Amino acid sequence: MKYVLLVVGDERPWSQAGPEERAAVYARWGAYTAMLTERGANLGGNELAHSSTATTVRKNGDQVLITDGPYAETVEQISGYQIVEARDLDEAIELASAMPSDVEIRRCAS
Repeated sequence: MKYVLLVVGDERPWSQAGPEERAAVYARWGAYTAMLTERGANLGGNELAHSSTATTVRKNGDQVLITDGPYAETVEQISGYQIVEARDLDEAIELASAMPSDVEIRRCAS
């Protein structure tokens, strides 16, 4: 089964991180991605641009409302995603637990 692991967290610390701190975070993500690849579970993923660059499209019947910013106005935002192949939710949780960030797990519908 395919699962999407949504990376969630407060973007403020990342915005203020220096080059060394960012390099260390990217190194942890590189090791995580390598582990997924070795297990045959890596189906792709990416870091997302800051939520301030988001555009939200909402529909109400025939009316379309376009606003700047993320869908939810919260401190924690989705900052990336990883798509993995896992035999079940337990394995998806195992893979997510190794991620160097907080994560929301969702099974892909198809």
